[in-house]
Amino acid sequence: MVRIFGLIGGRLGHSWSPRIHAALGCKGYKLYELAPPELEGFLRRPDLGAVNVTIPYKREVFKYVDVVDPAAEEIGAINTVVSRGGKLYGYNTDKYGLEFALRQAKICLSGKKVAILGSGGTSHTAAAAAGSLGAREIVIISRSGENNYENLEKNADTQILINTTPVGMYPDCPAAPLSLRAFPRLEGVMDVIFNPLRTGLLMEAEALGIPHTGGLVMLAAQAKAAEEHFFGKPIDEARIGEIVAGLARDVTNIVLIGMPGSGKTTIGKFVAALSGRELVDIDKTITAREGVRPGDIITKRGEAEFRRIETQVLREVCASGGKIVTTGGGCVTVSENYPILHQSGRVYRIDRALSELSTRGRPLSAGGLEGLEALYKARAPLYERFSDVGIANDGTLEEAAQKIWSDFCENTCDQRP
Repeated sequence: MVRIFGLIGGRLGHSWSPRIHAALGCKGYKLYELAPPELEGFLRRPDLGAVNVTIPYKREVFKYVDVVDPAAEEIGAINTVVSRGGKLYGYNTDKYGLEFALRQAKICLSGKKVAILGSGGTSHTAAAAAGSLGAREIVIISRSGENNYENLEKNADTQILINTTPVGMYPDCPAAPLSLRAFPRLEGVMDVIFNPLRTGLLMEAEALGIPHTGGLVMLAAQAKAAEEHFFGKPIDEARIGEIVAGLARDVTNIVLIGMPGSGKTTIGKFVAALSGRELVDIDKTITAREGVRPGDIITKRGEAEFRRIETQVLREVCASGGKIVTTGGGCVTVSENYPILHQSGRVYRIDRALSELSTRGRPLSAGGLEGLEALYKARAPLYERFSDVGIANDGTLEEAAQKIWSDFCENTCDQRP
């Protein structure tokens, strides 16, 4: 009899678990979306091997397991069920995953005040982990609790912040549940969300120079621990970093910005050929949707209207990852576009001599070299701020594309997005 392995939950459309478990050796791992009346029957299946459990069944499964691990009992949530010898065993591996992610990011909780955003199941896991890691004080901040978003000043001395709410999750990104500036003594931030790689909260932590980590490391670590329960064999922790690196690389966008006429579109085509990724040209996408070219929109309807349309298209395109995205030259003039590009992207600035820039059909680049110099002077600091890497387009376009692809492969492999 072939045993089944997978993830059970209510809605599982964007789960990355099958890929993670396949990398850990469980090739037949599948997603099983269950309605509440189906839960018991599924867990009683004679061919059940083991499953992970997610919302809304992490507490419900207590009714059906025969043996509950002490960690799961303490937290009040089961995320792993294993069928063994005619009995169902319930475990919680989320706590291990959360603790592992904090250690990897070198975020120390010992003796610190920890604030946890949210009061759901993952909040209980975070509180248990914080206790195990020696937190001095643990505060739960929720919408309607004693500590809430209206009285954050009560906990301004928070040193470690853990977000367990879904605020900022795909596709409603890059939102954030609050501003980190409410906690001037912060020493570390964790967001359990893994899609996008960088939530609004994490990007603010990055800007403020605060150590931080996202949910992808936690997801891979808890999967590793679950697999050990599935098959009763230890797995080297080094596999967690390998899986995170591969997945982060595959879901990170390659974003090209730069002056109009700098070669972004053509370079993007070469990068797409090198990588096998889909190329999305933002200006062409806008043209297809609006029925007119960007230059005509600017001329007839004004630049402000064009920027509004551009931001909306960027938001839709960049919300999902793994693409090559070439942008219009002026996208950096809208500050709202910065987090949109960075939430799941590595951003490359294409640098080219102004005398080599094409101005044909570009109303904002009109005025010859003098006009380009004025435009570049205004935009150069914005290109610098928006970009992760500058790429000189001073040779062939193919060479510029190769520089981008080589840098991307080398720099999207760290274990912390």
